[in-house]
Amino acid sequence: MSNCSRLLLAALAFTIVSAATPVFAGPPLICHPFETRGGTLLPWDTTSSATQWKAPLGSYNVATLTTDVIKLLGADAPVITRMENMRRATIYASKDPATARQLLDAVIGRAKSARAGDAQAVFDAGYLIESYRQAEPIREHRGPEWAAVDAMLKDGGYGLVQKAIASAPNPEMEFAASLMTQGATASEHRARAAAAAVSGSALAANLARY
Repeated sequence: MSNCSRLLLAALAFTIVSAATPVFAGPPLICHPFETRGGTLLPWDTTSSATQWKAPLGSYNVATLTTDVIKLLGADAPVITRMENMRRATIYASKDPATARQLLDAVIGRAKSARAGDAQAVFDAGYLIESYRQAEPIREHRGPEWAAVDAMLKDGGYGLVQKAIASAPNPEMEFAASLMTQGATASEHRARAAAAAVSGSALAANLARY
């Protein structure tokens, strides 16, 4: 049984999003790699025999994670590419609370200082918060050193994602919102994403896959 399958009980709230949406084995923001079609991604061990949802590259210097992620979240990065980068970044950051705190501080700070209408920065902050929340069961180490990170997650990030969508409607952001919500709310987000998905796009591929 894979680690994500073991997370099924720990993340039961995410297991069945609704009758109209897929069944997930484990938290959907973490345990399901997104298919991207454009943009640069964080290094990943694509040759590993390990389950590809969690295959961080052993030679990657995690000390540069925050700098690398901020660069990758540039204005030209597609939303689904941003999602996959934050998924990978969350897995790298789960090894060390100091790294996790540094990355979270940077992404949230970037959203706070963004000019009005910068929906991408607001989305990134909300998405990373929700990714951290869903990744809590897979942290390699636990203890009081994570308290500062957990305190930053208590209000959740979904509200920020909603704010981003309200500012600049985007079907890929709707897809992201469907993966961090449940029931009718998730179905509504997914329906709006599906209605705008273009055949052959990354969004269409991910909707079909998940």
